[in-house]
Amino acid sequence: MKLILAIVSNDDSSSVISVLNKANYQVTKLATTGGFLKTGNTTIIIGTDDEKVDHAIELIGQESKRRTEIVPSTASYDIGRYASFPVEVQVGGATIFVIDVQQFLKI
Repeated sequence: MKLILAIVSNDDSSSVISVLNKANYQVTKLATTGGFLKTGNTTIIIGTDDEKVDHAIELIGQESKRRTEIVPSTASYDIGRYASFPVEVQVGGATIFVIDVQQFLKI
């Protein structure tokens, strides 16, 4: 038994959860916030059999595409003086952790 933690963009979360549910994976959705861009994302928790892990990861990857976005950034030029300028960053995709589960109970 494995526990999959998949951190995906809020933009992708609905389609990821939908495709996982259609494939008979039960998921739990957590609203989380990323540390770099300070934007919302979704952490999806999936408990599954060992042999189904690769399939679940494949489904998550199909729905979590990387894309480029322009985000505002600030730089300090002097004490109390800041300038704002756009920065191009990669967003989307998924960060996935697969963890061994010693015991799984549904009571």
